[in-house]
Amino acid sequence: MRLLPRLLSLGTPGLSLLLSGCAPATIVALDGPGGDAWTFTPRLTGTASESCQEVWVESSVARVLAERDGAGFAAVVPLAAGDNDVVAVCVTKGGEQRATPQTWRVRLEDRPTARVRTRIADEGITLEGGGSNPSEGSAARVTRYTWNARAGNPAALYLTDGTPLEATTLLPGESITLATPEVDGEYYVRLTVTDANGNTDMSVATFRVSYEEPLLVDLSDEHPAWVDSAVVYGVVPFFFGEAGFADVTARLDSLEALGVNVLWLSPILACPDDDFGYAVTDPFALRDTFGDEADLRALVDGAHSRGMRVIMDFVPNHTSDRHPYFKEQDRTGVTSPYHDWYDRDESGAVTSYFGWDNLPNLNYDNPEVRRYMVEAFAYWIRAFDIDGFRADVAWGVAERAPDFWEDWRAELTRVKPDLLLLAEGTGRDATWYGHGFDVAYDWTWEPGEWAWQAAFEGEETDVPALISALTNEGEGFDSDALLFRFLENNDTGERFATRHGPARVPVAAALTLTVPGLPLVYTGQEVGAAFEPYDEAPVLDWADPNGLSPVYQRLIRLRTDLAALRSRDWALLDVGAGEGVLAYVRIAPDPLENVVVILNFAEAPATVVLPMTGDTSPVLGGGAVQDLYTDEQVRVPNVTIDGLGVRILAASTL
Repeated sequence: MRLLPRLLSLGTPGLSLLLSGCAPATIVALDGPGGDAWTFTPRLTGTASESCQEVWVESSVARVLAERDGAGFAAVVPLAAGDNDVVAVCVTKGGEQRATPQTWRVRLEDRPTARVRTRIADEGITLEGGGSNPSEGSAARVTRYTWNARAGNPAALYLTDGTPLEATTLLPGESITLATPEVDGEYYVRLTVTDANGNTDMSVATFRVSYEEPLLVDLSDEHPAWVDSAVVYGVVPFFFGEAGFADVTARLDSLEALGVNVLWLSPILACPDDDFGYAVTDPFALRDTFGDEADLRALVDGAHSRGMRVIMDFVPNHTSDRHPYFKEQDRTGVTSPYHDWYDRDESGAVTSYFGWDNLPNLNYDNPEVRRYMVEAFAYWIRAFDIDGFRADVAWGVAERAPDFWEDWRAELTRVKPDLLLLAEGTGRDATWYGHGFDVAYDWTWEPGEWAWQAAFEGEETDVPALISALTNEGEGFDSDALLFRFLENNDTGERFATRHGPARVPVAAALTLTVPGLPLVYTGQEVGAAFEPYDEAPVLDWADPNGLSPVYQRLIRLRTDLAALRSRDWALLDVGAGEGVLAYVRIAPDPLENVVVILNFAEAPATVVLPMTGDTSPVLGGGAVQDLYTDEQVRVPNVTIDGLGVRILAASTL
């Protein structure tokens, strides 16, 4: 009795085939096994028999007529957030036959998109949220707009009627107008929109006040003011302890005492156990050997409570070859929904850089790849309040999809405007600035080649080579260029103190922290630690046998205290002391705060003759200056400097 309903469901063709002892032919089927969708409207494909007069593809949201192309068909099918059963339907003269259903999981949240427009008017600063978009999947309209001040603004914010806008105050309305604050600085206001289904999204507006005048901030190419005061510390959790994040958190007081104010976390996302971290298998998940989400949140909160920001090393160029999407397309070929996720050469082979086949390049011509990666970056901002990113192999993505980075920046700064966005690409390429990024590497034109490397290759520092690097071979840098300065990082191999000796560290560190740019101190650099990052050597003991930590503390404090050392402006000085000495003036907004830096890269003492004109005259005009590095009074213009010595001269206050 149970066989009859099954026979009837097969229809007449199916019944006759079964009675003859043959299995029914598959007359309609979707390609592949189903999978993840990073869009609410994926384009699904399949094959159908000629006997199908029409082919429809059906989800819980809609039934869509497919376009036919010979035996193939395709349809753009609306889906809902989460899991969706999708089935292809063949319509014949005898009725409908349905393919085996597939499950498609939409990985996007069905939320509205908050957008803020900022206008400066006579009465103050108007913030408008009416340009916010309905929820993408359900098209549910925005029904509520609420505003509050983000914590940490330079001063309290008020509406023009005197109503306070505080972090704990939620004011409804499609727009608000704020009175211009009397305190200069950057201000941030949060808009939260809620749709008819109760889903929410948040965007943050920013504006600047200068001399009590409100100014718009162009998020497409302006970096936040805090970046100019940043000193970055590269954190490799392997070397802090077996507990990973918890061990980094335990050293926050030491890092605060050192004076750094940005932590750059080396790759911390899910990857194979035998990898340093750039072979990511899931950009939405943490590497479990470093700890869980609570551990990372404690680290970020602990850093924020000490006035430090936290940026992540992120991998947008490629995935691991052990990523589920890569494995699926490798297994099923062109029918895989992820076949088009990977960049391919003319032969159809997946591409990679430097012969690293375990790091297959993503295909940024695929809109779902772009959405996947933007959502991954934004997740860590929304969930953990991350303050920025170093984009690994940013040059590779730019090579294949030069328009991606601007769209990426627009979405991330919509969520959090004051991010630090660092490109792993050469700072000599002006296209980074104003096209997605704030900072790029102090490289030559060769990817990964340290610009200062030639100057430090010999037993003695080649100062002319150093000047060439600092001036882009005399050509200068783009006016918007902000260079990531370093002595060592994850790619420089043997540590600087190991390679060149601890005696050369202070003068080299002084250069890093006194030239224009964004300086980096890498894990253990302040104690002369000896290791190579990719070896994932034993945990550091943080001993400081050569007394380098006080050197870094002093240099970082001077950079923090002196406006001249944080400025973009400088000029080389001819001091007539031979090729071992490098001297320059750092130019502050107030000329009386200019600073003269003298660095002796030779082991023998030297005497320099400082020019007493131009930008140096406000510093040297009194005949005596204060050496802020050695804490001594110095007579000018003839100044002596020890071998491998450092002098940082400012106008004497005595």
